[in-house]
Amino acid sequence: MVRLDKIYTRAGDMGSTSLATGEPIAKWHPRVAAYGTVDELNAALGVAALEAEGDMLAAIRRIQNDLFDLGADLATPERGRVLEWTPLRIIESQVTRLEAEIDAMNAVIAPLDSFILPGGSRLAAALHVARTLCRRAERHVAELGALENEPVNPVALAFINRLSDWLFVAGRAANKNGADDVKWVPGANR
Repeated sequence: MVRLDKIYTRAGDMGSTSLATGEPIAKWHPRVAAYGTVDELNAALGVAALEAEGDMLAAIRRIQNDLFDLGADLATPERGRVLEWTPLRIIESQVTRLEAEIDAMNAVIAPLDSFILPGGSRLAAALHVARTLCRRAERHVAELGALENEPVNPVALAFINRLSDWLFVAGRAANKNGADDVKWVPGANR
């Protein structure tokens, strides 16, 4: 378990930080951008949770916890070093759970016949903001994994990809299962 007795350390005052492994790294490094964007996404889900209740709230809270797992995974790159602990990694069951929930939500939602605008209900709008942050996090994680000597757990990338799909479908579910979706009308304002 994590214990934080002191919040500020002054270690980052010169533009660097440390990974979970203790390895120093610049705050602008793509790895920090990846897990930092995951943290932004988690904060956006905290706002969405204010509008959620029941099963949706429980799912959002579970996903927020999974996002901390993802951040820990990204902050502990596999570099072949012996660590004093077993690194936390995103695992396949976290991805398949998202897939099962997507399928369950989508089963009662009418298929799309148009793109939809982010919005509808307050919860749907918040979930769409989270979805766009999730896509940005996904781009950062994919970019990081493409760099030489910057390993990324491939299941972590699958998780963040699937989560953006989950957030899209959850936004539709929050719009009375698509009934309150706001459809895009191409060229409507020409």
